[in-house]
Amino acid sequence: MPVDLLKRPANQVTRKDREVHDDDWLRALLRRAPLGTLATVHDGQPFLHSNLFVYDEAGHAIFLHTARVSRTRANLQRAERVCFTATEMGRLLPASEALEFSVEYASVVAFGHGAIVTECEEARLWLQLLLDKYAPHLRPGVDYRPPVDEEIRRTTVYRMQIDSWSGKRKHVAEDFPGAFLYMGETEFSAGAVV
Repeated sequence: MPVDLLKRPANQVTRKDREVHDDDWLRALLRRAPLGTLATVHDGQPFLHSNLFVYDEAGHAIFLHTARVSRTRANLQRAERVCFTATEMGRLLPASEALEFSVEYASVVAFGHGAIVTECEEARLWLQLLLDKYAPHLRPGVDYRPPVDEEIRRTTVYRMQIDSWSGKRKHVAEDFPGAFLYMGETEFSAGAVV
């Protein structure tokens, strides 16, 4: 009898052998992941927005931002249910058959409700925590001028309250034959000017 995946909870992982139940592991991945993707919906059309983010462990929430006028904001104002993912990629794992090639990875998928942070001081706090995460060696007031009220008003800070989450991980032995890191060129590594 076929399994009806649509009747399962959204956070139920299909590959049980790769599911991670350790909340400390999930929190650690969200603290260190460099980039996350927020999913919103407009008229049934999914919309993905990749961005820098910060995880608030005490509040079990994710914070990110966009410009004041954005599709993410418009979508969230119509429907507050959102999904977020952060992923890390490890080594590529070659095999003697193309279909058996694989990759090491770790990911968290979170489901919840998004809201716009409306208080200026709260928005300033989370923007500063974003700066602290990505530029921990630079200090506000010393290495750069912190955001002023006008700049805060030109951005939108979002809080995603996490209702449920799941984690997946594939990791193999260090001595996996032929394993290698993906070193493909990107717009940035190729020296292109944006």
